[in-house]
Amino acid sequence: MSKVRGVPTRTCVGCRERGAQDLLLRVVAVTAESGVESVRPDPRRRLPGRGAYVHPRTDCLALAERRRAFTRALRRTGPLDLEPLRAALGVRAQGD
Repeated sequence: MSKVRGVPTRTCVGCRERGAQDLLLRVVAVTAESGVESVRPDPRRRLPGRGAYVHPRTDCLALAERRRAFTRALRRTGPLDLEPLRAALGVRAQGD
């Protein structure tokens, strides 16, 4: 008798819904030489460090921003620059 392995599931930091890992975008916090921390997409899931997952949708990104979910999920204390993630998703910053 063979065992059937389940599909890895992750929780979106925006909408808090669980989904298959393949349907969510992994993001990591990266610190630039200038000291600015930014959230970068990691579609290949290879970058080092703690990751968080978000649906690649504008509504989930907006919810995550409003809830400050990236700071909490990535265990950071200061503000995070979300511009690289917005650019990858094709989203303009709020107020633009």
